[in-house]
Amino acid sequence: MARLVIEGQHSLAGEVSIEGSKNSALPIITAAALASEGVSILENVPRYTDILDLCEILRQLGATVTWHHNTQLRIDASQLQGHVAPYELASKLRGSTYVIGLLLARLGKADVAFPGGCQIGSRPVNFHVRGFEALGATMGLEHGSILGQVDGPLKGARIYIERASFGTTINLMIAGSLAEGVTTLENAAMEPEVVDMANFLNAMGGRVRGAGTNLIRIEGVPALHGTHHEIIPDRLEAGTYLMAGAITGGVVTVTNVIPEHLRTVLLKLEQAGAEIEEDMDWIRLTMSRRPVSVDVETLPYPGFPTDLHPQMVALLSMADGVAVVEETVFENRFGYTHDLVRLGANIKVERETAIVRGVEVLTGAPVEAQDIRGGAALVLAALGALGTTIVDKVEYIDRGYHGIERKLAQLGAAIHREL
Repeated sequence: MARLVIEGQHSLAGEVSIEGSKNSALPIITAAALASEGVSILENVPRYTDILDLCEILRQLGATVTWHHNTQLRIDASQLQGHVAPYELASKLRGSTYVIGLLLARLGKADVAFPGGCQIGSRPVNFHVRGFEALGATMGLEHGSILGQVDGPLKGARIYIERASFGTTINLMIAGSLAEGVTTLENAAMEPEVVDMANFLNAMGGRVRGAGTNLIRIEGVPALHGTHHEIIPDRLEAGTYLMAGAITGGVVTVTNVIPEHLRTVLLKLEQAGAEIEEDMDWIRLTMSRRPVSVDVETLPYPGFPTDLHPQMVALLSMADGVAVVEETVFENRFGYTHDLVRLGANIKVERETAIVRGVEVLTGAPVEAQDIRGGAALVLAALGALGTTIVDKVEYIDRGYHGIERKLAQLGAAIHREL
């Protein structure tokens, strides 16, 4: 297994370009296989391990998936015919859930392994299952796989989405796009990635309205076709590198980014003492002092994103004062804090709340990533710590960051990967 070796307390400075959004790319790649004719050309696709696994799943289902020019992906699903997703791949990533919606809409039956991915809380699949049942599918669970079948096309329905689930919203957009009639999603997720998906479906010939609000209307069409689309930038990667600059007292500029997608995060960073400058497609953070503690509550978009809360806790662990961080989206997401404590952080977790008392200095130690964002938080803490930190199980981090050590090194970090 790979590990990262990081010598801390090097102030970061410079510019880093942001990849395409993983949370847009996974569902959009899946939705491209809804097209029964034509080729979809996707630009700005990140080469994260989850993306590569999803591409292989689609290939084994009969689609032709090829890479061009490093970040361009071409998908021809005209010969899609398999309804059983390869177990060993589907069980590895959470995004395999979207394949269920694809197969039910396109083929009328699905057999997909219960999804894996990062273990950061319940993230219930039953929201998805109830949605498919509302559209007329018969669902079941057998031998670790989710089974679904529908006689004829799916039927449009009015569906209330519990907890404004992002994954459920996306999956029902996929399934509803080929359903007969109109599907209305109430309490829908409002993330920019949902809007990106709607734009893609509409370019394929779909009829989706209301994305970006909590009420989405999908008028099903008989067939969809290939199209050309560019994935939006990854706001979570951008937020991570901005926080790396804040932790090290540096000046970091992220490019290929949409500042509006990070508005709440930028506000919290300013409250913590950072200076923020921005233009149409870049953000620059300057931190010339020790960060100040700020309270954070994660919420669905446009609130503070749950996928940036671990990195924010890493920053707050070295801030001046006491901060309260409340996690309202997922359960049991504070597992990474045990390793921050190994670095010298003073964090007390009570259910879904962390009380973070900032310390003046963290010290290097061996730590271990348990999930994508918690792993990123350990890397950020290591950048600000005195001495050397070794972060094991980097494969978790690779699922959401492409070449994280290369990008941090170009900003001046003393970091390298060992196999």
